[in-house]
Amino acid sequence: MHLYHHPFDLNSQKVRLALEEKGIDYTSHHVNPITGKNLDAIFFQMNPSGRLPVFQNGSHILYETIDIIQYIERIAEVSSGAVGINVSGREVVEWMRRIQEWDPKFFTLSHIPDKYRIYSSRFIRRVVIARMSDSPELAGAYHRKLREAYQTEEKLKDPDVLRRSKEHLVMLLDEVERQLSVTAYLAGQDFTMADVMFIPVLARLVLLDLEHEYIADRPNTAEYWLMVQQRPSYKRVIGKYFDGWRKHKTLLKTWCCVRIRSLLKKY
Repeated sequence: MHLYHHPFDLNSQKVRLALEEKGIDYTSHHVNPITGKNLDAIFFQMNPSGRLPVFQNGSHILYETIDIIQYIERIAEVSSGAVGINVSGREVVEWMRRIQEWDPKFFTLSHIPDKYRIYSSRFIRRVVIARMSDSPELAGAYHRKLREAYQTEEKLKDPDVLRRSKEHLVMLLDEVERQLSVTAYLAGQDFTMADVMFIPVLARLVLLDLEHEYIADRPNTAEYWLMVQQRPSYKRVIGKYFDGWRKHKTLLKTWCCVRIRSLLKKY
């Protein structure tokens, strides 16, 4: 089993947390979307959208986060021999879908300083053009990716797009806060795949230095956040890269790579 992912990517974090919680062995492939590695022809042939994560088990390839997590659950179920015990129930799946409905892209990009965001966006567009030249057989897919990059920049100028993204997030967080007032975890007293889906959302807010605004003012969520950070899966998947000084190291390494490749015109 192979997972193509990156520590920066929120959906990748969800899948990796599921793999860690279920104790599933897999081969890890880092594909950094900020440096355009998700646009390399080999990966693009596997997934023309260029999105992460991608889970491959033999000839079976999955792209959608919830589909991957449910597939991981089935693998864990078969491995344990305890049929029906490890698979998420309806309430858990409903939470998973509710969380996945919030797209973090525009919210995240709107909180990145313009000079860095614009520089990175320009770099990615140049990578797309370079890959299009190298792999003309994939020109159609690369054209779609290039158009998507331009559309993203246009949408970021629309205050309604950003407002809707923030409102959706606030609605989700308020719903979680109410649920955590009666249960220890999202779908009851036990940790489930719903929590696996939600932890990266909180981690993203902390990464953007928005913890006080979105987490601290919600006491149940704040207590929950402190609790889930103690799980070994969190420490391996997220804490390893973003806790304390590690956050600056992780981001600086990627930014230096983008700068050097831009200066050398190595797209």
